[in-house]
Amino acid sequence: MVEKTLDRKLARIKADPHCGDFIIADAKDADMAFGIAAPGKSPEYHGQEARFRSLEAYRQAIREVVAQGLVDIVLMSAHTNAILTIDEGLFDNSPITPAARANDTTDIHVIRGGVYPGVPSAPFQSATIDHIQCGHIDCAADERSIGANLGLYSVTFNNDPERDRITLEAYKAFRIEAERKGFRHFLEVFDPNARQAPIEALGAFVNDHIVRMLAGVPEAGRPLFLKMAYHGPKFTEELAHYDPTLVIGILGGSAGTTYDAFKLIAEARKHGARAALFGRKINNAEHQLAFIEMLHRIVRDEISPEEAVCAYHGVLGKLGIEPHRSLDDDLKRTDQAMSYGGRRSSAVVPGLKGQAAAARPDLASMSSTERLAYFRQRLRGIGSDG
Repeated sequence: MVEKTLDRKLARIKADPHCGDFIIADAKDADMAFGIAAPGKSPEYHGQEARFRSLEAYRQAIREVVAQGLVDIVLMSAHTNAILTIDEGLFDNSPITPAARANDTTDIHVIRGGVYPGVPSAPFQSATIDHIQCGHIDCAADERSIGANLGLYSVTFNNDPERDRITLEAYKAFRIEAERKGFRHFLEVFDPNARQAPIEALGAFVNDHIVRMLAGVPEAGRPLFLKMAYHGPKFTEELAHYDPTLVIGILGGSAGTTYDAFKLIAEARKHGARAALFGRKINNAEHQLAFIEMLHRIVRDEISPEEAVCAYHGVLGKLGIEPHRSLDDDLKRTDQAMSYGGRRSSAVVPGLKGQAAAARPDLASMSSTERLAYFRQRLRGIGSDG
Protein backbone atom coordinates (compact mmCIF):
# COMPACT_ATOMS: atom_id res chain seq x y z
CA MET A 1 0.00 0.00 0.00
CA VAL A 2 1.37 3.41 -1.02
CA GLU A 3 1.88 5.88 1.84
CA LYS A 4 -0.85 8.52 1.83
CA THR A 5 0.34 12.13 1.77
CA LEU A 6 -2.55 13.08 4.08
CA ASP A 7 -1.25 10.85 6.88
CA ARG A 8 2.31 12.09 6.45
CA LYS A 9 1.29 15.75 6.44
CA LEU A 10 -1.07 15.40 9.40
CA ALA A 11 1.68 13.76 11.47
CA ARG A 12 4.10 16.58 10.67
CA ILE A 13 1.51 19.31 11.29
CA LYS A 14 0.55 17.78 14.65
CA ALA A 15 4.23 17.64 15.64
CA ASP A 16 4.93 21.18 14.41
CA PRO A 17 1.99 23.38 13.28
CA HIS A 18 4.50 25.72 11.62
CA CYS A 19 6.19 23.00 9.52
CA GLY A 20 4.81 24.46 6.29
CA ASP A 21 2.83 21.42 5.13
CA PHE A 22 -0.59 22.13 3.66
CA ILE A 23 -3.42 19.74 2.76
CA ILE A 24 -5.42 20.18 -0.46
CA ALA A 25 -8.69 18.33 -1.04
CA ASP A 26 -10.81 18.14 -4.18
CA ALA A 27 -14.42 18.01 -3.00
CA LYS A 28 -16.32 16.04 -5.62
CA ASP A 29 -19.31 15.16 -3.44
CA ALA A 30 -21.75 17.64 -5.01
CA ASP A 31 -24.12 14.88 -6.13
CA MET A 32 -25.23 14.73 -2.47
CA ALA A 33 -26.35 18.36 -2.78
CA PHE A 34 -27.09 19.72 -6.23
CA GLY A 35 -29.03 17.06 -8.11
CA ILE A 36 -28.69 17.16 -11.90
CA ALA A 37 -26.49 20.27 -11.73
CA ALA A 38 -23.89 18.58 -9.49
CA PRO A 39 -21.34 17.69 -12.20
CA GLY A 40 -21.26 21.31 -13.41
CA LYS A 41 -21.89 22.83 -16.82
CA SER A 42 -21.04 20.82 -19.86
CA PRO A 43 -18.32 22.28 -22.12
CA GLU A 44 -20.92 22.22 -24.90
CA TYR A 45 -23.40 24.50 -23.17
CA HIS A 46 -24.42 27.65 -25.01
CA GLY A 47 -25.48 30.88 -23.33
CA GLN A 48 -28.11 30.20 -20.71
CA GLU A 49 -28.88 26.71 -21.98
CA ALA A 50 -29.25 24.39 -18.99
CA ARG A 51 -26.89 21.64 -20.05
CA PHE A 52 -24.80 19.83 -17.46
CA ARG A 53 -22.10 17.20 -17.53
CA SER A 54 -23.10 13.62 -16.87
CA LEU A 55 -22.32 11.87 -13.60
CA GLU A 56 -19.90 9.61 -15.47
CA ALA A 57 -18.03 12.68 -16.77
CA TYR A 58 -17.85 13.92 -13.19
CA ARG A 59 -16.33 10.60 -12.12
CA GLN A 60 -13.92 10.66 -15.02
CA ALA A 61 -12.63 14.00 -13.75
CA ILE A 62 -11.94 12.29 -10.40
CA ARG A 63 -9.94 9.59 -12.18
CA GLU A 64 -7.87 12.27 -13.90
CA VAL A 65 -7.26 14.14 -10.63
CA VAL A 66 -6.10 10.91 -8.97
CA ALA A 67 -3.79 10.16 -11.89
CA GLN A 68 -2.27 13.66 -11.54
CA GLY A 69 -1.50 12.94 -7.87
CA LEU A 70 -1.24 16.51 -6.54
CA VAL A 71 -4.15 16.67 -4.11
CA ASP A 72 -4.14 14.85 -0.78
CA ILE A 73 -7.84 13.93 -0.56
CA VAL A 74 -10.68 13.37 -2.99
CA LEU A 75 -14.06 13.68 -1.29
CA MET A 76 -16.92 11.79 -2.96
CA SER A 77 -20.49 10.69 -2.39
CA ALA A 78 -20.91 7.21 -0.90
CA HIS A 79 -22.12 5.94 -4.28
CA THR A 80 -19.12 7.29 -6.21
CA ASN A 81 -16.82 5.98 -3.48
CA ALA A 82 -18.30 2.49 -3.90
CA ILE A 83 -17.65 2.59 -7.64
CA LEU A 84 -14.20 4.18 -7.73
CA THR A 85 -12.66 3.09 -4.42
CA ILE A 86 -14.19 -0.35 -3.91
CA ASP A 87 -15.05 -1.63 -7.40
CA GLU A 88 -12.22 -0.02 -9.39
CA GLY A 89 -9.54 0.16 -6.68
CA LEU A 90 -8.67 3.64 -7.93
CA PHE A 91 -6.83 4.65 -4.76
CA ASP A 92 -5.01 1.37 -4.07
CA ASN A 93 -1.69 2.52 -5.51
CA SER A 94 -2.22 6.24 -5.09
CA PRO A 95 -0.85 8.63 -2.45
CA ILE A 96 -4.29 10.27 -2.41
CA THR A 97 -6.77 9.41 0.35
CA PRO A 98 -10.38 8.66 -0.64
CA ALA A 99 -13.11 10.15 1.53
CA ALA A 100 -16.90 10.20 1.43
CA ARG A 101 -19.52 12.63 2.67
CA ALA A 102 -20.90 10.94 5.78
CA ASN A 103 -23.99 13.12 6.23
CA ASP A 104 -26.08 15.50 4.18
CA THR A 105 -27.86 18.01 6.38
CA THR A 106 -30.94 19.63 4.86
CA ASP A 107 -29.22 22.97 4.19
CA ILE A 108 -27.24 21.35 1.37
CA HIS A 109 -30.33 19.97 -0.37
CA VAL A 110 -30.07 22.38 -3.29
CA ILE A 111 -33.06 21.25 -5.32
CA ARG A 112 -34.41 23.18 -8.29
CA GLY A 113 -37.58 24.85 -7.05
CA GLY A 114 -36.79 23.86 -3.45
CA VAL A 115 -36.52 26.09 -0.39
CA TYR A 116 -34.34 23.87 1.79
CA PRO A 117 -31.12 25.92 1.92
CA GLY A 118 -33.05 28.85 3.39
CA VAL A 119 -34.78 26.81 6.12
CA PRO A 120 -32.86 26.14 9.36
CA SER A 121 -30.58 23.15 8.94
CA ALA A 122 -31.72 19.77 10.25
CA PRO A 123 -29.54 16.67 10.67
CA PHE A 124 -29.87 13.99 8.00
CA GLN A 125 -27.64 11.10 6.91
CA SER A 126 -28.15 9.20 3.65
CA ALA A 127 -24.91 7.22 3.87
CA THR A 128 -23.86 4.79 6.57
CA ILE A 129 -20.32 4.24 7.82
CA ASP A 130 -20.50 0.60 6.72
CA HIS A 131 -21.52 1.56 3.20
CA ILE A 132 -18.55 3.93 3.00
CA GLN A 133 -16.09 1.39 4.40
CA CYS A 134 -17.12 -1.74 2.50
CA GLY A 135 -20.03 -0.95 0.19
CA HIS A 136 -22.74 -2.85 2.05
CA ILE A 137 -24.44 -2.96 5.42
CA ASP A 138 -22.68 -4.63 8.38
CA CYS A 139 -19.06 -4.89 7.24
CA ALA A 140 -16.99 -7.78 8.51
CA ALA A 141 -13.90 -6.71 10.43
CA ASP A 142 -11.57 -7.50 7.53
CA GLU A 143 -13.74 -5.53 5.07
CA ARG A 144 -13.54 -2.13 6.71
CA SER A 145 -10.42 -1.16 4.78
CA ILE A 146 -11.84 -1.98 1.34
CA GLY A 147 -13.50 1.39 0.80
CA ALA A 148 -12.84 4.82 2.24
CA ASN A 149 -12.02 5.10 5.91
CA LEU A 150 -12.44 8.86 6.08
CA GLY A 151 -15.67 10.82 6.04
CA LEU A 152 -16.84 14.40 6.12
CA TYR A 153 -19.42 15.19 8.80
CA SER A 154 -21.19 18.54 8.52
CA VAL A 155 -22.90 20.72 11.13
CA THR A 156 -24.64 24.09 10.89
CA PHE A 157 -25.44 26.19 13.98
CA ASN A 158 -28.17 28.81 13.70
CA ASN A 159 -28.16 30.44 17.16
CA ASP A 160 -31.32 28.46 17.87
CA PRO A 161 -30.81 26.57 21.16
CA GLU A 162 -33.16 23.67 20.46
CA ARG A 163 -32.15 23.10 16.82
CA ASP A 164 -28.47 23.45 17.69
CA ARG A 165 -28.82 20.92 20.51
CA ILE A 166 -30.35 18.42 18.06
CA THR A 167 -27.42 19.02 15.71
CA LEU A 168 -24.98 18.32 18.55
CA GLU A 169 -26.82 15.14 19.53
CA ALA A 170 -26.64 13.83 15.97
CA TYR A 171 -22.91 14.55 15.78
CA LYS A 172 -22.37 12.81 19.11
CA ALA A 173 -24.15 9.68 17.85
CA PHE A 174 -22.02 9.71 14.70
CA ARG A 175 -18.78 10.12 16.67
CA ILE A 176 -19.59 7.19 18.92
CA GLU A 177 -20.38 4.91 15.98
CA ALA A 178 -17.29 6.10 14.09
CA GLU A 179 -15.00 5.41 17.04
CA ARG A 180 -16.41 1.92 17.46
CA LYS A 181 -15.85 1.14 13.79
CA GLY A 182 -12.42 2.76 13.51
CA PHE A 183 -13.76 5.33 11.05
CA ARG A 184 -11.92 8.65 10.79
CA HIS A 185 -13.67 11.91 10.02
CA PHE A 186 -13.15 15.60 9.47
CA LEU A 187 -15.67 18.19 10.59
CA GLU A 188 -17.33 20.80 8.40
CA VAL A 189 -18.84 23.75 10.29
CA PHE A 190 -21.00 25.89 8.05
CA ASP A 191 -21.96 29.46 8.84
CA PRO A 192 -25.62 29.83 9.92
CA ASN A 193 -28.01 29.32 7.03
CA ALA A 194 -31.12 30.72 8.76
CA ARG A 195 -30.05 32.25 12.05
CA GLN A 196 -32.67 32.81 14.75
CA ALA A 197 -31.09 35.96 16.20
CA PRO A 198 -28.50 38.49 15.01
CA ILE A 199 -24.85 37.50 15.43
CA GLU A 200 -22.36 40.31 15.86
CA ALA A 201 -19.35 38.42 14.48
CA LEU A 202 -19.80 35.11 12.66
CA GLY A 203 -16.13 34.27 13.05
CA ALA A 204 -16.40 34.49 16.83
CA PHE A 205 -19.69 32.58 16.85
CA VAL A 206 -18.30 29.70 14.78
CA ASN A 207 -14.97 29.56 16.65
CA ASP A 208 -16.69 29.37 20.03
CA HIS A 209 -19.02 26.62 18.84
CA ILE A 210 -16.06 24.57 17.58
CA VAL A 211 -13.93 24.74 20.71
CA ARG A 212 -16.88 24.30 23.07
CA MET A 213 -18.19 21.30 21.12
CA LEU A 214 -14.80 19.57 20.93
CA ALA A 215 -13.85 20.21 24.57
CA GLY A 216 -15.94 17.19 25.51
CA VAL A 217 -14.33 14.91 22.94
CA PRO A 218 -11.11 13.00 23.78
CA GLU A 219 -8.48 12.37 21.13
CA ALA A 220 -9.96 9.06 20.01
CA GLY A 221 -13.17 10.71 18.84
CA ARG A 222 -11.92 14.05 17.53
CA PRO A 223 -11.96 15.09 13.86
CA LEU A 224 -8.66 14.94 11.98
CA PHE A 225 -9.17 18.51 10.81
CA LEU A 226 -11.80 21.19 10.28
CA LYS A 227 -13.52 22.58 7.20
CA MET A 228 -14.99 26.06 7.63
CA ALA A 229 -15.47 29.41 5.92
CA TYR A 230 -12.51 31.75 6.06
CA HIS A 231 -13.55 34.65 8.28
CA GLY A 232 -10.36 36.63 7.85
CA PRO A 233 -7.00 36.86 9.62
CA LYS A 234 -8.32 37.76 13.07
CA PHE A 235 -10.54 34.75 13.63
CA THR A 236 -8.27 32.25 11.88
CA GLU A 237 -5.32 33.32 14.01
CA GLU A 238 -7.53 33.29 17.12
CA LEU A 239 -8.51 29.66 16.59
CA ALA A 240 -4.98 28.58 15.66
CA HIS A 241 -3.58 30.27 18.78
CA TYR A 242 -6.24 28.83 21.10
CA ASP A 243 -5.42 25.24 20.16
CA PRO A 244 -2.54 24.63 17.73
CA THR A 245 -3.51 20.94 17.55
CA LEU A 246 -6.69 21.90 15.67
CA VAL A 247 -5.89 21.63 11.97
CA ILE A 248 -7.91 24.41 10.38
CA GLY A 249 -9.20 23.83 6.87
CA ILE A 250 -11.06 26.40 4.77
CA LEU A 251 -13.85 25.75 2.30
CA GLY A 252 -13.92 27.36 -1.09
CA GLY A 253 -17.57 28.24 -1.63
CA SER A 254 -18.81 29.37 -5.03
CA ALA A 255 -16.53 29.48 -8.05
CA GLY A 256 -15.74 33.21 -8.25
CA THR A 257 -12.71 34.39 -10.22
CA THR A 258 -9.48 32.45 -10.42
CA TYR A 259 -7.86 35.16 -8.30
CA ASP A 260 -10.51 34.65 -5.60
CA ALA A 261 -9.48 31.02 -5.23
CA PHE A 262 -5.73 31.53 -5.40
CA LYS A 263 -5.69 34.51 -3.04
CA LEU A 264 -8.00 32.75 -0.58
CA ILE A 265 -5.75 29.70 -0.18
CA ALA A 266 -2.61 31.84 0.16
CA GLU A 267 -4.14 34.23 2.69
CA ALA A 268 -5.75 31.52 4.80
CA ARG A 269 -2.45 29.61 4.93
CA LYS A 270 -0.61 32.77 5.96
CA HIS A 271 -2.88 33.20 8.99
CA GLY A 272 -2.98 29.65 10.32
CA ALA A 273 -5.07 27.42 8.04
CA ARG A 274 -3.38 24.15 7.15
CA ALA A 275 -5.90 22.72 4.70
CA ALA A 276 -8.23 23.81 1.89
CA LEU A 277 -11.15 21.90 0.44
CA PHE A 278 -12.24 23.30 -2.90
CA GLY A 279 -15.21 21.83 -4.75
CA ARG A 280 -16.88 24.24 -7.13
CA LYS A 281 -13.69 26.26 -7.54
CA ILE A 282 -11.95 23.23 -9.02
CA ASN A 283 -14.95 21.71 -10.77
CA ASN A 284 -15.88 24.95 -12.56
CA ALA A 285 -12.32 25.67 -13.71
CA GLU A 286 -11.64 25.64 -17.45
CA HIS A 287 -8.91 23.04 -16.88
CA GLN A 288 -9.12 21.31 -13.52
CA LEU A 289 -5.64 19.79 -13.54
CA ALA A 290 -3.93 23.10 -14.38
CA PHE A 291 -5.98 24.83 -11.68
CA ILE A 292 -4.91 22.21 -9.11
CA GLU A 293 -1.28 22.54 -10.19
CA MET A 294 -1.42 26.27 -9.43
CA LEU A 295 -2.95 25.65 -5.99
CA HIS A 296 -0.16 23.15 -5.32
CA ARG A 297 2.53 25.63 -6.33
CA ILE A 298 1.01 28.43 -4.25
CA VAL A 299 1.04 26.43 -1.00
CA ARG A 300 4.63 25.36 -1.72
CA ASP A 301 5.62 29.05 -1.98
CA GLU A 302 6.73 28.59 -5.58
CA ILE A 303 4.37 31.19 -6.98
CA SER A 304 2.17 34.08 -5.79
CA PRO A 305 -1.61 34.14 -6.36
CA GLU A 306 -1.24 36.93 -8.91
CA GLU A 307 1.46 35.04 -10.77
CA ALA A 308 -0.64 31.88 -10.65
CA VAL A 309 -3.60 33.56 -12.35
CA CYS A 310 -1.42 34.70 -15.23
CA ALA A 311 0.37 31.36 -15.46
CA TYR A 312 -3.00 29.59 -15.50
CA HIS A 313 -4.17 31.76 -18.40
CA GLY A 314 -0.90 30.95 -20.14
CA VAL A 315 -1.66 27.23 -19.82
CA LEU A 316 -5.18 27.75 -21.17
CA GLY A 317 -3.73 29.60 -24.13
CA LYS A 318 -1.28 26.79 -24.89
CA LEU A 319 -4.09 24.26 -24.75
CA GLY A 320 -6.40 26.36 -26.93
CA ILE A 321 -9.03 26.61 -24.19
CA GLU A 322 -11.20 29.73 -24.12
CA PRO A 323 -11.12 31.22 -20.58
CA HIS A 324 -14.36 32.09 -18.83
CA ARG A 325 -13.04 35.63 -18.26
CA SER A 326 -10.39 37.89 -19.67
CA LEU A 327 -7.10 38.01 -17.76
CA ASP A 328 -7.99 41.48 -16.49
CA ASP A 329 -11.33 40.28 -15.12
CA ASP A 330 -9.86 37.08 -13.70
CA LEU A 331 -7.34 39.08 -11.64
CA LYS A 332 -10.19 40.83 -9.82
CA ARG A 333 -11.60 40.03 -6.41
CA THR A 334 -15.33 39.40 -6.33
CA ASP A 335 -17.93 39.21 -3.56
CA GLN A 336 -18.80 35.56 -3.10
CA ALA A 337 -21.42 33.39 -1.51
CA MET A 338 -19.70 30.73 0.61
CA SER A 339 -22.40 28.09 0.88
CA TYR A 340 -24.17 25.42 -1.11
CA GLY A 341 -27.38 27.38 -1.47
CA GLY A 342 -25.89 30.73 -2.44
CA ARG A 343 -26.68 32.62 0.77
CA ARG A 344 -24.29 35.41 1.72
CA SER A 345 -21.56 34.80 4.25
CA SER A 346 -18.94 36.79 6.09
CA ALA A 347 -16.12 34.84 4.48
CA VAL A 348 -13.25 37.07 3.42
CA VAL A 349 -11.38 36.89 0.12
CA PRO A 350 -8.60 39.46 0.45
CA GLY A 351 -7.42 41.69 -2.35
CA LEU A 352 -3.97 43.00 -3.17
CA LYS A 353 -2.71 45.46 -0.59
CA GLY A 354 0.14 46.20 1.78
CA GLN A 355 3.67 44.98 1.47
CA ALA A 356 2.87 42.03 -0.78
CA ALA A 357 1.52 44.36 -3.45
CA ALA A 358 4.32 46.88 -3.02
CA ALA A 359 6.96 44.21 -3.53
CA ARG A 360 5.71 43.40 -7.05
CA PRO A 361 5.31 45.33 -10.29
CA ASP A 362 2.16 47.42 -10.63
CA LEU A 363 0.00 44.83 -12.37
CA ALA A 364 -2.96 47.20 -12.58
CA SER A 365 -1.00 49.63 -14.75
CA MET A 366 0.07 46.93 -17.22
CA SER A 367 -1.82 45.94 -20.33
CA SER A 368 -2.83 42.29 -20.76
CA THR A 369 0.02 41.83 -23.24
CA GLU A 370 2.55 43.34 -20.82
CA ARG A 371 1.31 41.14 -17.97
CA LEU A 372 1.61 37.97 -20.04
CA ALA A 373 5.12 38.94 -21.17
CA TYR A 374 6.15 39.62 -17.56
CA PHE A 375 4.82 36.32 -16.28
CA ARG A 376 6.19 34.27 -19.17
CA GLN A 377 9.61 35.56 -18.15
CA ARG A 378 8.94 35.20 -14.42
CA LEU A 379 7.39 31.73 -14.59
CA ARG A 380 9.39 29.81 -17.16
CA GLY A 381 8.29 26.21 -17.45
CA ILE A 382 5.13 26.30 -15.30
CA GLY A 383 2.36 24.43 -17.04
CA SER A 384 4.57 23.58 -20.02
CA ASP A 385 3.32 20.01 -19.89
CA GLY A 386 -0.31 21.15 -20.12
